[in-house]
Amino acid sequence: MSGPAGIGFAIPGDLETISGGYAYDRRLIAEAAALGRALQPIRLTDAFPDPSVADLAETRRRLAAHPGPLLIDGLAFGAFDGATAAAVGGRTVALVHHPLCLEDGLSAARAAILEESERAALAQARGVVVTSRATARLVAEMFGVPPERIAVAEPGVDRAPRSAADGDPPTLLAVGAVIPRKGYDLLIAALSRLADAPWRLEIVGPTGRAPEHESALRAAVAAAGLEGRVRFAGALPPAALDRAYASADLFIAPARFEGYGMAAAEALVRGLPVVAGRGGALGDTAAAGVLVDPEDAEGFAAALRPLLADKARRRAAAERSWRAGAALPRWSDTASRALAALERFLD
Repeated sequence: MSGPAGIGFAIPGDLETISGGYAYDRRLIAEAAALGRALQPIRLTDAFPDPSVADLAETRRRLAAHPGPLLIDGLAFGAFDGATAAAVGGRTVALVHHPLCLEDGLSAARAAILEESERAALAQARGVVVTSRATARLVAEMFGVPPERIAVAEPGVDRAPRSAADGDPPTLLAVGAVIPRKGYDLLIAALSRLADAPWRLEIVGPTGRAPEHESALRAAVAAAGLEGRVRFAGALPPAALDRAYASADLFIAPARFEGYGMAAAEALVRGLPVVAGRGGALGDTAAAGVLVDPEDAEGFAAALRPLLADKARRRAAAERSWRAGAALPRWSDTASRALAALERFLD
């Protein structure tokens, strides 16, 4: 499969970027190495998914320097122009975390451009690895990729100690970058309806990526009188993030869309009760939790109120999460499935 040059893994920007997609890429590289298969990182420019003509020319140069087969992260591949996709498509498998055009906050015109570029690029690829069954369905339906050219390699989890989930007042945890797609505005709207209930909220994830949205979110917290109960913790290193999960009593995932929902899976494996939206793959990943329709702040409030009020309900929800978490794949499973797909598509 790999040939003398091995498999190049092309990723835009800094591989250490804090996000679910980059975390997946890092673990895939590490677990493939543990299985004796090297994925050689190729750093592309950090301009994706909005590359300039110069960025695309530099991308072609960097990919041409690796003559072997390629796995290309969809954050870049979905934004390739026709010339770049055609230059490498015959030796490429695309890794799609979620369609670029479904990122929240895009203009209709920009979303249409990304949808067309990703459709054209994926048509050139030998195959597509996706991170969830829901994304597999989207790739087939939106972009016309035949199902036999799609393989699913869901993110894995590391086994972790069970969280006590018995705090009083309960600590709510949400994990993900402070951007519109993560739905924190819906969460604040829901919690403003629960000001009479005992709780505190910790939002863990990078800030500064969507400044206007973040400013509006902080203003909404202040307007609701929740400043003393809502904390924006920012991005945390792994040990501190583990402590945040361990000290939480309930996990909330209000995202409008997720390609998988890695943070929710981390909550399940620790036995945290989960309240989540059904956006994208999240309804599958968090099926053991309480699911709410996207954009439904009232629904989130209604789902949260009984869990906040009744420890017995939280314990029962925690038990469901613990059982579901035990069934989740490990990262070695993820790598095995991805490598098998590469073998099938690139041979």
